[in-house]
Amino acid sequence: MKKFDKLTGIAAPLPQINVDTDMIIPKQFLKTIKRTGLGVNLFDEMRYDDDGNERPDFVLNKPQYREARILVAGDNFGCGSSREHAPWAIADFGIRCIIAPSFADIFYNNCFKNGILPIVLPQEQVDILMKDAEKGANARITVDLEAQTVTTSDGDTLTFEVDAFKKHCLLEGSTISG
Repeated sequence: MKKFDKLTGIAAPLPQINVDTDMIIPKQFLKTIKRTGLGVNLFDEMRYDDDGNERPDFVLNKPQYREARILVAGDNFGCGSSREHAPWAIADFGIRCIIAPSFADIFYNNCFKNGILPIVLPQEQVDILMKDAEKGANARITVDLEAQTVTTSDGDTLTFEVDAFKKHCLLEGSTISG
């Protein structure tokens, strides 16, 4: 697993609440046991129309967010079934950090197992980051796992909590089992 220490990148705003794992990676793409190749189908039903054409209004299809490495999301992200394919698709797309007011427990733990840092922040702070992310590709957010901080493009710093063992595993790039 790739080490996670500091990440500076474009943050994509996805203010939807209750984004479930079927929205993240629909069931028809669960036939593989490989962790790669799923990124193209990330948010498939939101990203593409019935003919497979990109929906230009979906955030990750917009030019300024195609290289997003951080996702700022709504409450209860990753709810639904326990499919580990959801974090596989997110990681394969290139997103290394998701920031939301809350996550479904199984999804939250699966993120750590797959090298993704899920950060829980109060709604008011997520709103600040959402607004910052709406600035597009010129706004870069920095996540520093060692310091446990998120810094906005304007230099405002927010702190977050993370389990010490999970933090250690991400910093070392070692796998969390169980």
